[in-house]
Amino acid sequence: MAKQLSQDGSDIKKVKRAAVSFMGMGHIVYLKDYVKGFFFAFLELAFIVLLPLICNKIFDLITLGEPRPDLPIKQRDNSIFMLVDGILILSIVAIFIVMYVLSVRSAVTGYKEYCQRKKYVTAHTSLGQAAGKAFPIFGLAPAFLLIVFFVIVPLIFSICVAFTNYSSPEHIPPNNTVDWVGFQNFHDLMGGSTTWSQGFVRVAVWNLVWAVMATATCYFGGLIIAVLLKEIDFRISPIFRIIFILPYAVPSVISMLVWQNLLNGTFGTVNRTLQYLGIIQGSIPWLSNALLAKITVILINLWAGFGYFMLLSMGTMTAISDDMYEAAKIDGASRFQILKHITLPLVMYQTMPLIIMSFTHNINNFGAIFFLTGGDPTVADSTTTGAGGTDLLITWIYKLTITLLKYNYASVIAVMIFIVLAPFAIFNFRRTKAYKEGSV
Repeated sequence: MAKQLSQDGSDIKKVKRAAVSFMGMGHIVYLKDYVKGFFFAFLELAFIVLLPLICNKIFDLITLGEPRPDLPIKQRDNSIFMLVDGILILSIVAIFIVMYVLSVRSAVTGYKEYCQRKKYVTAHTSLGQAAGKAFPIFGLAPAFLLIVFFVIVPLIFSICVAFTNYSSPEHIPPNNTVDWVGFQNFHDLMGGSTTWSQGFVRVAVWNLVWAVMATATCYFGGLIIAVLLKEIDFRISPIFRIIFILPYAVPSVISMLVWQNLLNGTFGTVNRTLQYLGIIQGSIPWLSNALLAKITVILINLWAGFGYFMLLSMGTMTAISDDMYEAAKIDGASRFQILKHITLPLVMYQTMPLIIMSFTHNINNFGAIFFLTGGDPTVADSTTTGAGGTDLLITWIYKLTITLLKYNYASVIAVMIFIVLAPFAIFNFRRTKAYKEGSV
């Protein structure tokens, strides 16, 4: 028996060496499984045929082209096309490597099964096994490829741009080429360039303050209204629920544009009404003063978003047993104590994942800022950086790409946002029931 095991181990090594030397060779020579063998061999032959093209595209990815001012623009190297093509080719190479590893594992597994039954697999049986075992793989392959080429590749492209000088006016293809610059862009935004680093820190700090305040005000505002509607037993309370949910139900673009006109410093309805009532003499710069504009956008976001958390809190409070409230009242607890020690802890426990989701959403809440203030008003560094007094990182990215054509800095900011938001997304995903059931 020991001799047999030793012989099988030696043969397994031979099968593995054959499979490593050329895809499908182990299936063809040792297992007589010609279906899988020729399939894997065809993949490697196709890869070998395409190898010159693959090497050329990888070389273009490394160099990103050479400046050729003597050629017409259409014939010059387009660095961005080279970057995209190179990433696509690397994705194909990665898929080929995965298939290569699978072919070796398949050969070794197939030989172990052969040692047990001492019988070669027929073509019909091989096709049947492929249709059975590989059916989930072939079923998921289209979705996997779509994710690779339409999600992962663009994501990698965006990250790669952060390490280039892809910006106006000197490095915009096809007139000019783009070069790799390493971490220079990160250095510029993190302290290397005074103006850009000051703009980045200012926008990042305001982005964090905005996300915290927008989430906290909407959440606690909705919670307070939900408690009041629950405590005050009016017959018309359903009407108040409908009224309070209307700001959330109306598309935010429309709401923000309406508020932008209402709060206009020159002809806005709010200022003109206050002037008519004699409350103010001049005009209040609701959206043209940096500090006041930040306070205004937080309040307008509260008006637009508290209805969601109001409904969420009311739904959660219905699950709290009335016996707990009755016991607290018998013990002499006040309404505030009941809210503090019973309602609020239980509601927050149930809604914490949604609070985290709301926080991550507000970090990238493009519409609430852009359609209300456009990122304005201008501040000291706005002329160079393009970042206004109320700009978030996401709205600043929009301006950098559309107006200033600073794609390299925009990509750096996008990478930083991803680094900040990825842990929140992972944490939220790990708390879902689907993840917990799948990890058992």
